[in-house]
Amino acid sequence: MVREKVKVSTQRLQWKCVESRADSKSLYYGRFILATLKKGQADTIGIAMRRALLGEIEGTCITRATFEKIPHEYTTIAGIQESVYEILINLKEIILRSNLYGTCDAYICVRGPGDVTAQDIILPPYVEIVDNTQHIATLTEPMNFCIGLQIERARGYSRKTPTPKTFQDGTSYPIDGVFMPVLYANHSIQSYGKGSREILFLEIWTNGSLTPKEALREASRNLINLLIPFLHAEAEEKNFHLDNNKHKVGLPLFSCYDRLRKPTELEKRRKYLRHIYIDQLGLVSTKELRDFYIDQLVKLPPRIYNCLKRSDIHTLWDILAKRKDPLNKIGHLRSGDVTKVYDIIEKNLSQFLYVRRRLYSF
Repeated sequence: MVREKVKVSTQRLQWKCVESRADSKSLYYGRFILATLKKGQADTIGIAMRRALLGEIEGTCITRATFEKIPHEYTTIAGIQESVYEILINLKEIILRSNLYGTCDAYICVRGPGDVTAQDIILPPYVEIVDNTQHIATLTEPMNFCIGLQIERARGYSRKTPTPKTFQDGTSYPIDGVFMPVLYANHSIQSYGKGSREILFLEIWTNGSLTPKEALREASRNLINLLIPFLHAEAEEKNFHLDNNKHKVGLPLFSCYDRLRKPTELEKRRKYLRHIYIDQLGLVSTKELRDFYIDQLVKLPPRIYNCLKRSDIHTLWDILAKRKDPLNKIGHLRSGDVTKVYDIIEKNLSQFLYVRRRLYSF
């Protein structure tokens, strides 16, 4: 961490982009300041933002490649300068930008001789290549070169087990997923006013799939989403009980709502439903309760989970209380997805309520 001396006259909390540049198609740089902070606040924000920038932003990359009649990844193909392993490494380095949910398919099919670059990848319309000149392979003979690709959007780093799978149309090889659009992030602090005031500097380098400003916005949003459960807990303490006539909640119709049909029962269960978050369905954190209850997590598929989070649905109560905008009106959420959410709730509602009653003493 670098500490410098600067002169600052402002007393309001504000941020500014002091430098922004594109060194290449795959390297963007941005420098931002946040001022004025009290002593110690810059470190608190800087450390949290750096971790959010590096670990909480989603990215898109190629995670699997399928070749025709290739026995193993170290095979050398006649007419191709690179081995299969080198081609997989080149595919791993291709930078993609997308608004994809989950996975999708793409492919390469070219005729040699010549260079195969990222421009030769045939993609769905919602996926875009950042640098079309990235090299994949060199064909030295007149031959057909075809590869099937799987593209995935996720976050962090996913290490794939190198176990190729053989299908009818070829052999599929996994590729490690580097889903981190932020390459580096650094924060520095500048003190003034005898050390009582601080300015936070954030430096961000991205791979071109996001600009540093977009990465900063996305990291901030994700960091806030992680803290939303605490806001729900605070709001619940302030407004603990429902008014019988004023706050009637219409519930979608499926069988598990029969248990919550009476208003008194609904009020009684509401305090537990507000503590069951959609990313923790069935989570048991105590060994005693795990022995007593279930030892398996009930997880929503990533695409359904992302759709619900983007629609400001964070708890089981948010799903049950959907009256004005039912789940089937949420974008990217199909009728089968809505049925799947309802089925998970119906099968596990009694267990969810039991565990939350044991974990939370109201």
